[in-house]
Amino acid sequence: MLRGKQTWWFEKRPVIIGAATVVGPDEGDGPLAADYDLVHPELDLQQKSWEKAERLLMEQASDFALKKAGVDKQELSFYVGGDLMNQIISSTFAARSIGAPYIGMFGACSTSMESLAIASLMVNSGAANSVLAGVCSHNCTAEKQFRYPTEYGSQKPPTAQYTVTGAGAVVVAPEGKGPVVECATIGKIVDLGIKDPFNMGAAMAPAAVDTIQTHFNDTGREPKDYDLIVTGDLATVGHGIAKDLLVRDGVPMNDTVFTDCGLLVYDVARQKVQAGGSGCGCSAVVTYGHLLKRLEQGEFRRILVVATGALLSPLSFQQGESIPGIAHAVAIERAQ
Repeated sequence: MLRGKQTWWFEKRPVIIGAATVVGPDEGDGPLAADYDLVHPELDLQQKSWEKAERLLMEQASDFALKKAGVDKQELSFYVGGDLMNQIISSTFAARSIGAPYIGMFGACSTSMESLAIASLMVNSGAANSVLAGVCSHNCTAEKQFRYPTEYGSQKPPTAQYTVTGAGAVVVAPEGKGPVVECATIGKIVDLGIKDPFNMGAAMAPAAVDTIQTHFNDTGREPKDYDLIVTGDLATVGHGIAKDLLVRDGVPMNDTVFTDCGLLVYDVARQKVQAGGSGCGCSAVVTYGHLLKRLEQGEFRRILVVATGALLSPLSFQQGESIPGIAHAVAIERAQ
C-alpha cells in the first residue's frame, strides 16, 4: 500500500464512476466551456449571498455526479469535501443536504486531489463502498475573505490570480465503468518565505516541485510515463517558476506534457484574470470536466494531477506570517 515515503499505491484500483462540474459565467466564457455539466450565466446564481451561491455550486455538482454514477444519496458511504471559506462552510452546508456521513477537509486549493486521495484510500482499504469527493470555490467569496470585497474595486497586480467560480465532484467506488485511481502522493509543507497574498503562484510552486519529485522517487516513474502532468493553480507566474526549478533539479518537462489548470481554465490573453485561475474549484473543474473526458476519449492513457494550495489565512497574513505551500498528486489512468 505505502510505496516509498509519501505515496499510497492502490492495488484494488478504485474507479471514478461519476464526475461532474458546475461553473460560473467567467469559466463558461473560457476555452473549456463545452466540458462542464452546467454553466451559470450569473455570479450570484440567483441566491441572496455569494456564500449561498457557492454552496449551491457544490450541491449541484454533487447531484450531477451521483446521477451519472447511478448512486443514490442514501447509498453513499461517505462524502469527503472542502472549500476555502472559514470553517469550510460551503462544503458543510452542502453536506447537510447530501445527508451522507461527512469528512470535512481543508488543503486550500489542493483540496481537490486531497479529497480524491482520501476517497480512493477509503475505497481501496474496504472502509467504504462509495465515496463522494467534491470541492468548490467562488470568486466573490474568496475575494471578500482573503483580499478585498469585489464591490471595493481594488486594483490587483499582474501576479494576482482569479479565483474560479465552480465546483467539481466525483464518486469513487470499488468497481464500475470509468477511469481508475492508481496512486496518490501526499505532499508536505514547503515554505520559502513568500508573504504576498497577491503572488500565491510563487508561494506554491516549490511545493508542487517537491511533490512531483517525491512521486517520481517513490514510484520509480519519469515524466515520460505520463501523457500529461498538470499542476493545480500556479498560473503564469508559478508555472514558470516550477518549470525552472524542475530544470535546475534535472527533471525538465516540455510544454506538451507539463501544464497548469490555472492556465487551462481561462484564456489568459483575452479574459481579465490577471495571472490565471486559482481556488479549490480550479483543479476540480479542469480535472473532473476537461481531463477526465480526454481520458475517456482515448487522448490520454495516464495523467498526474498535482493540486497546489496556499495555506494562509487573513489572520496569518495580518500577523506577517509567510505562506506555507502544499501539493498533493493523484495518478489517474484510463480504464483498459
